[in-house]
Amino acid sequence: MAAIRRPKLICPPGTTDCHVHVYGPTQLYPPAVTRSFDVPDALPSTLATVMDVLGVERVVLVQPSGYGTDNRRHLEAAAQLGRPARVIAALRADTPDNELARLNALGVRGVRYNIGHKGAVPIEEMPTLSRRIAKLGWHVQLHVMDDGGGAPLAAMERTLMCLESEFVIDHMGSLRPEEGVSQLGFQTLLRLIKTGRCWVKLSSSYRMSKMPAPYVDMLPYVNALLDIGSDRLLWASDWPHVSFKGKMPNTADLLDQMLTWLPDESTRQKILVKNPEVLYGF
Repeated sequence: MAAIRRPKLICPPGTTDCHVHVYGPTQLYPPAVTRSFDVPDALPSTLATVMDVLGVERVVLVQPSGYGTDNRRHLEAAAQLGRPARVIAALRADTPDNELARLNALGVRGVRYNIGHKGAVPIEEMPTLSRRIAKLGWHVQLHVMDDGGGAPLAAMERTLMCLESEFVIDHMGSLRPEEGVSQLGFQTLLRLIKTGRCWVKLSSSYRMSKMPAPYVDMLPYVNALLDIGSDRLLWASDWPHVSFKGKMPNTADLLDQMLTWLPDESTRQKILVKNPEVLYGF
């Protein structure tokens, strides 16, 4: 992880990083045997320091594939960060009602599905759990990895349209910037956000872009999403940037990119502060 620097962007009060992870210590929180990669410790104390330097006041801790459905690390981290925090968990569809109620009290606000990850919760369970968590005001969060064999988001469009809960698409749908805005997966994303029930995270640009920060090849996609409505967009850093083989970004770059992507201050205020308040109930 690159040493964090102070960003050029001055975060408005209530700025929220809507997608971060923590890991370790391994002896206390062993990773799942089904994990596809190993990671070094990325402790809550380190995350808190990073957020302090960035000026980010609130975070959303997202259960990574490496922990399977053992949510302990992120549930406990939420109480250790010294700032408002929410958790997106990984759960099976038969999770008892009393457990859902307990998790709600601990700050859980959604359930994540990692499509294409080893050991992920079966996607077939998503409609059932979506129906149950909708009663709590939670949402489904979906990370779709394109393995090069097609447009998985497009294949899931009908299922997503029928969910009873709202849903969040991670990392701008893991689009391919070199293929243009007409690519099938991105056009599916635009249709989904038009429903008014879909949210999209402006995150993971460093994994998709073919350019250095501020990743200007992502601008056509950001602008297409803004044209539909900025009130369904969220910002996230994806800290600590695990399983990335390219040049590791400075997390401040991922905040400063918003100065280029969203030059209008009122739009940044909405995406950094207001939208997370609506979705996560801060």
